[in-house]
Amino acid sequence: MNSKKPLILISNDDGYQAKGINCLVDMLRHLGDIIVCAPDSARSGFSCAFSATTPLRLNLRHEEEGLQIWSSNGTPVDCVKLALSQIVDRRPDIVIGGINHGDNASVNTHYSGTMGVTLEGCMKYIPSIAFSLCDNRDDADFEPLRPYVVSMTEKVLTKGLPKGICLNVNFPRTPKYNGVKVCRMSQGTWGQEVTRCHHPRGYDYFWMVGHYQNDEPDMQDTDRWALDNGYVAITPTQVDVTAYEFMNQKKDWEE
Repeated sequence: MNSKKPLILISNDDGYQAKGINCLVDMLRHLGDIIVCAPDSARSGFSCAFSATTPLRLNLRHEEEGLQIWSSNGTPVDCVKLALSQIVDRRPDIVIGGINHGDNASVNTHYSGTMGVTLEGCMKYIPSIAFSLCDNRDDADFEPLRPYVVSMTEKVLTKGLPKGICLNVNFPRTPKYNGVKVCRMSQGTWGQEVTRCHHPRGYDYFWMVGHYQNDEPDMQDTDRWALDNGYVAITPTQVDVTAYEFMNQKKDWEE
């Protein structure tokens, strides 16, 4: 790796062979050296989980000038930890999760393995971004994202991010965007989350599915409104989840 170029560490939760992560590599090749360390298969919904009892393996899948692609049997967070400990020869200038096949706005932030990648980088005090496209198809079209992904990555490489803050960037499924909105995470809930089925051999089994309900559809400062109206949604997200206002209200509990 060329130490004079920025080092970009990339992971995801769709697996190292997913179209989204490979499109991301193609978009950013000109910006620096790239190391990919991603799960060997899909790990959606793993959030910040890491492997405490499972032995982990690393496999070098591809190497060329300025690019290494590794896979692991671990979670997205495992991949970041392994890359930082075992692969990189210097501290990455940026950690990027994605590009995810699917929506990671609103409360999906808390379930997302893509955001797990980004939060792990953020907890290591490395500027970090998550990119997601609201399209779950394996052959989703990522090309409309290119100028935005490149521009945002360049800005973070140049200007950095405050300690403890990362960016959750979601793109609507549309060939052209109405612009970019910097917005808050919308409030929403998942319902009808479990489908019960009966197996011919006599036992019940369950699929996790669900229907998302936007609990504030008219709030124009939210990520969900931005996406529903054709905007790219950038949500600054922080590691510190302390409820400071409530904490101050409860100072009388102290002894």
